[in-house]
Amino acid sequence: MQWMQRHAEKRTDLQRFYPGAQSVICVAHNYYTPHRHSAEKDTGRISRYAWGKDYHRVMKKKLKGLVSAIKKIEPLFDGRICVDTAPIMEKLWAEQAGLGWQGKHTNLISREIGSWFFLGGIVTTYKLKPDPPAEDFCGSCTACIDACPTQAIIAPYVLDSRKCISYLTIEMWNEPIEPQLAAKMDNWVFGCDICQDVCPWNRFETETTEEAYRPDPRNIAPKLSDLAKLGESEYKRRFKHSPVSRPGWRNFLRNVTAVKHNR
Repeated sequence: MQWMQRHAEKRTDLQRFYPGAQSVICVAHNYYTPHRHSAEKDTGRISRYAWGKDYHRVMKKKLKGLVSAIKKIEPLFDGRICVDTAPIMEKLWAEQAGLGWQGKHTNLISREIGSWFFLGGIVTTYKLKPDPPAEDFCGSCTACIDACPTQAIIAPYVLDSRKCISYLTIEMWNEPIEPQLAAKMDNWVFGCDICQDVCPWNRFETETTEEAYRPDPRNIAPKLSDLAKLGESEYKRRFKHSPVSRPGWRNFLRNVTAVKHNR
C-alpha cells in the first residue's frame, strides 16, 4: 500500500493534513447482518463488509449531515470529512476517542458491538473536550492469532500485510499471489473475516439498521464457476456500487483462479 508511504507525514501530523486541526470527531457505523458464509466448496467468500453498498458513500453522506447539523448550532464550525481514504490514522484516533481498542488482529473492537463496524471522522479546527481513550480487553486471548491461516498476525497487535488474505485479494494490485499463500486462502476471493469470526467479543454483535449494508444475495455465496466467467464489463456493472470494485477485474479474477486451485 504505497499510498501510506507517500502520505506518511500527514498520517502522523494532522496539521499537515488539515492546517489548524485541533480535534477529531470519530464515529463508528455498524454493518453486521446475521447472514453466514457458505461452507460449500464450490462457492467463493466475500468479506461481509462488502456484501452491501460501498460504505464510503454511505458514511460520507451521513457525516455531511452531521456537519450540517453542527453548523446549525455553531455556524462557524468547519472540518474535513474522512472515511478510510484520507491519510489519517483513523483507528488510533477512534481508540483515543473511546470507540474501542485495537485488538491483537489490529481491528478496532467495541465492548458493546464487537468489531463489525466502519470508522469515519471529522477533523476540525475546533478544540473539543476529549473522551477518555478505550481500554484493551483482549487479555490473554489469542483466538485471532491461532486462527489466521497464513500466520499474518506475526505477534500480538502486529500484522504482516504481505501475508494477510485481505491485503492479497484487495490491495495487492497486478501481482501474482504466491502459491504457498494461495494454498491457504480457502475460498476467499475478496477480503477475509476469519480473525473477526473467531473473536469472542463478537458475541455482542448487533444487527445493523442501515439498509445500504443489507447483503446483495449474489455476494453471500457466489459460485466460483460463475465468478470465473465474469467479463470486465459485467464485473464493473455488478460491483459498481460495491467495495468489490476496488481491486479491479483482472485482480479479482486472479483471486478466483487462486482459490479454484484449492478445490
